[in-house]
Amino acid sequence: MKSAHIKHLYNRIGFGITPKEVKRLSKKSKKKVINELFSSSNTTTNLSVDISFLEGINYKDYKKRRRELQKISRNKVKEFSFAWFERLNHPTEILREKMTLFWANHFVCESKNILFVDSYNNLLRKNALGNFRDFTKKISKEAAMLGYLNNKQNKKKSPNENFSRELMELFTLGQDQYTEKDIKEAARAFTGYNHKFRGEFSFREKHHDKNEKTFFGKTGNFNGDDIIDLILEKKQCAHFISEKIYTYFVNENINKKHIDEMVTVFYKDYDIEKLMHYVLSSKWFYADENIGTKIKSPIEFLVGINTIVPYTFKKTKQLFWVQKMLGQILLSPPNVAGWKTGRNWIDSNTIVSRLRLPSVLLNNAEIAYSEKGNEETMITNLKKRKLTKKAYIKIKANWNLFEENYKNVSNKELIHQIITSEINKGTAEMLDKNKTLSKHDFVVQLMSLPEYQLC
Repeated sequence: MKSAHIKHLYNRIGFGITPKEVKRLSKKSKKKVINELFSSSNTTTNLSVDISFLEGINYKDYKKRRRELQKISRNKVKEFSFAWFERLNHPTEILREKMTLFWANHFVCESKNILFVDSYNNLLRKNALGNFRDFTKKISKEAAMLGYLNNKQNKKKSPNENFSRELMELFTLGQDQYTEKDIKEAARAFTGYNHKFRGEFSFREKHHDKNEKTFFGKTGNFNGDDIIDLILEKKQCAHFISEKIYTYFVNENINKKHIDEMVTVFYKDYDIEKLMHYVLSSKWFYADENIGTKIKSPIEFLVGINTIVPYTFKKTKQLFWVQKMLGQILLSPPNVAGWKTGRNWIDSNTIVSRLRLPSVLLNNAEIAYSEKGNEETMITNLKKRKLTKKAYIKIKANWNLFEENYKNVSNKELIHQIITSEINKGTAEMLDKNKTLSKHDFVVQLMSLPEYQLC
């Protein structure tokens, strides 16, 4: 398989790749490279943090100690977020982890209960390459989602339409594919959904509307699973999901012919793995117009730097400052629609932060930030300004591993190892002048280029 195609593949299904791995995989055919990718993601390694503080706690205990336990839980959610970031930096099931990140911005949800967060995040991970039908049904029964979209308040005497609306608009069909009556009838089918203290699904039959519902022109005593089945009968669902996957993994500019091919594969049985295998095996995935054209999300940007120069945040809080500065905090989506991607990742503030961040992380530059954690400026002499707070971002960089991975790569070769997008003439001339810099300084310079924002 061509080296350029391997790098493109691993930029999209992961966060980059080392020259050593490129060399190893370049000796294999595309089919074998892709099969290896899927086989390495056959297993699921759950993510977890220590939740022993809840051992032996029942609902009565919780009510008595609510404030104390809620505070611990919120801190544990932050700990889980940090653990997720570290998992992305060191993935064993790389495709599964990238798919988990994708689904987290599709089935968008948020909770401050660590039990619910743990269960939900690992549900995404376990089903990331599974069956979309089963996946959606499980999502509808998760405690985190039942709370986030108010479905636990959905009772026959007072139906709540939040979940049924978002189920169709954001999770399965897209806008304008249903009527207000469909939303109301679907909401009735999901009445009675609830959960126990520790998050296990509980169906409260006395709150369920057992009367007939008419949904998408069909009438019956439907429950929530029936509604999902009826939604998935519509080819529009396969089309909607195919478009989202294409936008995320291939190109934001939709190619109708490619989407039609994907729908043909996906609509048969809603097998996510089969769909992804088809996409990654297709000739068009590796077409020039799809290489180096995607704007990295903040998490892809941060983890991509780590792939090149492994680093670890010494202070958890500083990781959250950096994520906030860039516009994406894991486990904290802006709303039920999730993060807007593509060009929405970049504005006048975030581009400055991105271009400066490699130096801040790897060259011990200082960063000044407001009380809320927003970056105000990055300077070398903080005495010149009165700022609310000032600090180094304290990280531990593994330059030895960088040297080992790139020891046989010249600065000139490093350019095309790190940058996959086209480099403009001015940038190329600047890099040529600086090619005698130390490899450390040169790679930081490369990661500080606008072109590095693309993959």
